[in-house]
Amino acid sequence: MHLLTLKKDELSKKGALHTAKEISGQPELWNNTATLFYSSADAIETFLNNAYTEADNIILTGAGTSAFIGLSLHGAFFRNTKIITTPIATTDIVSHPQDYFNDTKTSLVISFARSGNSPESCAVLELADNFSKKCFHLIITCDKDGALAQYQSNNPSYIFVLPDAANDKSLAMTGSYSSMLLTGLLIAYLNKKEECKQQVDIISKAAQKIFNRYLPLLQQVAEKDFRRAMFLGSGALYGTATEAALKLQELTDGKVICKTDSYLGLRHGPKAVIDEDTLVIYFFSNDEYANRYEQDLVNAMKDGNNAMFCLGVSENYKPIENIDAQISFGIDAKKLMEDFLPVCSVLVGQLLGFYKSLQLGLMPDAPSVNGAISRVVQGVNIYPVEAHKSIINY
Repeated sequence: MHLLTLKKDELSKKGALHTAKEISGQPELWNNTATLFYSSADAIETFLNNAYTEADNIILTGAGTSAFIGLSLHGAFFRNTKIITTPIATTDIVSHPQDYFNDTKTSLVISFARSGNSPESCAVLELADNFSKKCFHLIITCDKDGALAQYQSNNPSYIFVLPDAANDKSLAMTGSYSSMLLTGLLIAYLNKKEECKQQVDIISKAAQKIFNRYLPLLQQVAEKDFRRAMFLGSGALYGTATEAALKLQELTDGKVICKTDSYLGLRHGPKAVIDEDTLVIYFFSNDEYANRYEQDLVNAMKDGNNAMFCLGVSENYKPIENIDAQISFGIDAKKLMEDFLPVCSVLVGQLLGFYKSLQLGLMPDAPSVNGAISRVVQGVNIYPVEAHKSIINY
């Protein structure tokens, strides 16, 4: 049997079997996640209706990859709830809670975590409880036994645990990331259940199209001797670009240095890093207005240093100058909502990281040779909240 074009015994020998299973298993996982979510939809809706009535703001939080989920979701939440929504990493909140919570405001804190055992995960909930006027906690996690899933608060809380398969065994988050992102979208669009069920079906078929058609291309790109990679995305796809950059950097143990920017932001300095050793990945929106800005940037890339290779990722194919290859995952006439594009677009970053890791002789399941990074972050001290109170009450 093959996974991602490689035999299972070969994947086992190369320390890549878990990652291959977790990447290729995402379409089934998304369907199972949606089924589980909608079995609890009434209870979630009741909790959210209460939260939306009282909340002054919504904070989308997590650490590392889990933090990037909020980068793709905050627009959907703001548009659908009309409540100011901000993605803020737990790693920012823990050191400066006074910048995000105070006793005159009520927050809905939506926490994302694979294991929920990162030290910052529960620390943020405790800080919110201590320093907010009131706080609603919606916890999205992949581990029912993790610390986050077991957190006890005097404030209203709801915990949604994803299917067991979402709790990736590999170091790099793949299925856990995309399924938590999907869960966030189902929450944001809770009033459009049937439309969302159709979107889940489309993204699952789109993912299979990527697996069936584009694996050889992605293997060929991974064989190229690039040392840098620049990932571009705007709107919800900025989160995709950020996560894809981290995936490639993690899975190559930092041998490929990756950066992220928006299409308009790249011209303001970051474009300087692009040279003949750089791979550029464009995540294209399917929104016509946003796409105009994206096309302008692609056209402008001919001015300055040329990248080694440019790859475009989009729902539907159309010829684009200055791009060497394109991945298009659209399914017939069924159009994805722009907010759902990130769920399947991120597969390209995962697959590039997976194949490049193998090409460099690393083990994708555990690519960190010297143990610099681990599946669950270690060594973070969480200091007593009393130390923050004097700052907040200053």
